[in-house]
Amino acid sequence: MKQQGAHPEDTEGTPDASSHPDTAAPGAAHIDEVEGDEPLLPARVHRPSDLMRLLAGVLAVVVLLAVAAFAHGTTSGLEQDINKGTGQAPDLLIKIAGLASSIAILLVPVAFAIERLIKRDGLRIADGVLAAVLAHGVTLATDLWVARAAPDSIQEALTQPSPGDMHALTDPVHGYLAPVIAYMTAVGMSRRPRWRAVLWVVLLLDAFSMLVTGYTTPFSIILTVLIGWTVAYGTLYAVGSPNVRPTGRTLMAGLRTVGFRPVTASRVESGDASEAGDRGRRYFVTLEDGPPLDVTVVDREQQAQGFFYRAWRNLALRGFATRSSLQSLRQALEQEALLAYAAIAAGANAPKLIATSELGPDAVMLVYEHSGGRTLDSLPDEEITDDLLRDTWHQVRALQSRRIAHRRLVGDAILVDRSGTVILTDLRGGEIAAGDLLLRMDTSQLLVTLGLRVGAERAVASALSVLGPDTVADCLPMLQPIALSRSTRGTLRQLARERAEREREAVLEAYRQSKPARAEHGAHQVVLDKPDKKAVRAEQRAEKRAVDEAMEEAREEDLLTQIRHEVLRIRPQAPVEPARLERVRPRTLISFIAGAIGAYFLLTQLTHIEFGPLVENAEWGWVAAAVLFSAASYVAAAMALLGFVPERVPFVRTVAAQVAGSFVKIVAPAAVGGVALNTRFLQRAGVRPGLAVASVGASQLFGLGCHILMLLAFGYLTGTEKTPSLSPSRTVIGGLLTVAVLVLVVTSVPFLRKFVVTRVRSLFAGVVPRMLDVLQRPQKLVTGIGGMLLLTACFVMCLDASIRAFGDETTSVSIASVAVVFLAGNALGSAAPTPGGVGAVEATLTVGLIAVGLPKEVAAPAVLLFRLLTLWLPVLPGWLAFNHLTRKAAL
Repeated sequence: MKQQGAHPEDTEGTPDASSHPDTAAPGAAHIDEVEGDEPLLPARVHRPSDLMRLLAGVLAVVVLLAVAAFAHGTTSGLEQDINKGTGQAPDLLIKIAGLASSIAILLVPVAFAIERLIKRDGLRIADGVLAAVLAHGVTLATDLWVARAAPDSIQEALTQPSPGDMHALTDPVHGYLAPVIAYMTAVGMSRRPRWRAVLWVVLLLDAFSMLVTGYTTPFSIILTVLIGWTVAYGTLYAVGSPNVRPTGRTLMAGLRTVGFRPVTASRVESGDASEAGDRGRRYFVTLEDGPPLDVTVVDREQQAQGFFYRAWRNLALRGFATRSSLQSLRQALEQEALLAYAAIAAGANAPKLIATSELGPDAVMLVYEHSGGRTLDSLPDEEITDDLLRDTWHQVRALQSRRIAHRRLVGDAILVDRSGTVILTDLRGGEIAAGDLLLRMDTSQLLVTLGLRVGAERAVASALSVLGPDTVADCLPMLQPIALSRSTRGTLRQLARERAEREREAVLEAYRQSKPARAEHGAHQVVLDKPDKKAVRAEQRAEKRAVDEAMEEAREEDLLTQIRHEVLRIRPQAPVEPARLERVRPRTLISFIAGAIGAYFLLTQLTHIEFGPLVENAEWGWVAAAVLFSAASYVAAAMALLGFVPERVPFVRTVAAQVAGSFVKIVAPAAVGGVALNTRFLQRAGVRPGLAVASVGASQLFGLGCHILMLLAFGYLTGTEKTPSLSPSRTVIGGLLTVAVLVLVVTSVPFLRKFVVTRVRSLFAGVVPRMLDVLQRPQKLVTGIGGMLLLTACFVMCLDASIRAFGDETTSVSIASVAVVFLAGNALGSAAPTPGGVGAVEATLTVGLIAVGLPKEVAAPAVLLFRLLTLWLPVLPGWLAFNHLTRKAAL
């Protein structure tokens, strides 16, 4: 069997069922001929639901252990209450329950395994046995950890003196109970109510008898159940669950159960694989008598596609902008059926739903009348007329008149039949009784969808002619990438990359065209041996003007901006400020997690340090020196920036901008905040935007090169300072070999090589012309490079002074070692997503200083003093400088 695309007769209207040869043969209705059926399905699939249950189980175990560790009074009181209540149970009942449960807890799983093997379901039994073995291993490891390494509070919550031997303790986790729970969970006994009820009764009896006789504790039983449950789902996700996805032949059988007599079914390929999980699998089905059908099949495996993406959208976006990521098959079936009926009732052209049915416990199907036609994406440009655009907007207006939101108005959801009528499909993800924001999101999505095909002007004009200027203007706050579909955002990103590439090529072409004239002028000046400074400067200005003009000509507005401008021509007072749709940004979440990890690391290091004696014995002269070095770093940073700016920029104001950067890097990652602030400062100082970006890029590029060279040089010195020869240490050699291997890997893997080349090329496209301007002024280049070296020297000396403030002659380390530690910490801080590199820098500096021989009692306070002087104390002056420069229109 082979996969096919859309049925070839879809573009020619409804095909005649008699054209199929199978219809002529008697009994053809009993022959399952499936064209383009599913390819060979994998025997197992990894379900996101299993992973979510695994993570939930791990979290529950962590919470249970935390409660046992920190709520000792609560656990002791709970145990006493349970022992008091169970102590009144009759002894005969306890003995009978214990005997029955101990026998049944082994017989029930074995009986279920025999029943499954008789029904040839051995794969599930194998999964259960594997989960049981792993659960037993986890219980042994947990018992060992509790006995030897766990805190006393956890040990007391999970164990108690054994009734048979008061000198021994009971098992923290039951080695036989956890495997049984893992087994029953992995084999899917939860789907068989009778077996599940019997086993849970047996488990409850066993737990009751163990509690009453004093062989366990309540927390031990709960931990046992959680371990068995967690290990089972971890096993299922690792090895995969048996694939129960229905095939095309199952679909043919399901159609017969609802009264149809199918002849053939061909798979219709989805246009967008990234959103296929939201659309279901589609089939074109011909019947013995009557018109053909369009059938959509939704199963659990396909429903799970994109689960994590939808879960992240639900977390990151506000509630009105998302829809549920966890939906049962029954809910999906009912929602799509309801929307299909509601759309037709609203007067919109939508596929007519004529039947629904389940295809076993793991799939459902929806049967529609065949629509035929082609999607908007497959139509050639000349066939997308203004009438077609207006008809599309009429269908959307019909939905919105009844408060129905489509939620996915992309090109492959808009169908155009043979007569030119527009039909809206893919209503499964829509909503009824939708609010104004969802309806406005639909309008903005369709504007972008049509704009990608016919341009912003025609898309906006067609919307205005149907919806009116007020409705279209109200959607402008929703006109932002986060409010658009996943495929549309991908298309816009691709167009942005192509647009940026054209701009770079235009700048490079302008620069190449000016090369011959510049070379001829340089040769002429050599012949005359009388360089004319005015002529040189005039030539430079002309070259800059040519590059600027080329960039201005090549600059293009993105589609969203074009749509805004078209709408504002009709409604100049329309709101354009984007609505706040995001609940949390990815960078904010990453920063919070990284900061929490860094704070935890620092707190664990500081708990063993007594700061009182350290502060009393601190050398305040070295503290003052560290303050001076920290202050001098801002002058050095100003030099490092101005050295790559040929234009005249006030030096004092540049120093103030670097001080303002101390405030900005607290609210943004260091590698982002400083670049943005310096670029903005240069633009406000009169430097053209493109040249400002190029200057900051040149400064960053030279800074990176100097950083790497200094790290290698100081690393070499650190490796040779304790040896009589000049051969570097094995650590330095290992580091260099590691870098070389990484370079080889990047250059040998096509994907990585293309990624690096693209990034480097985009950097050099603007930096190279700017560097040529700087090279014609050697004093500028000396200022820039000198500022970079001075900046690094100030920070190294500040860290060294901080070390000397808390140490003595016996605990000192060399300047080369301090420089290596600082350079490594600064590199990691620039790459860290946290503001100012919080957490990453402190951890790296502390570990690095300890590695070069500094005691932990000196390294930790020295790093804290260094970060206090270079990060936290400058925040207030930085805030004042930022506000001052803002008032002066310098930022």
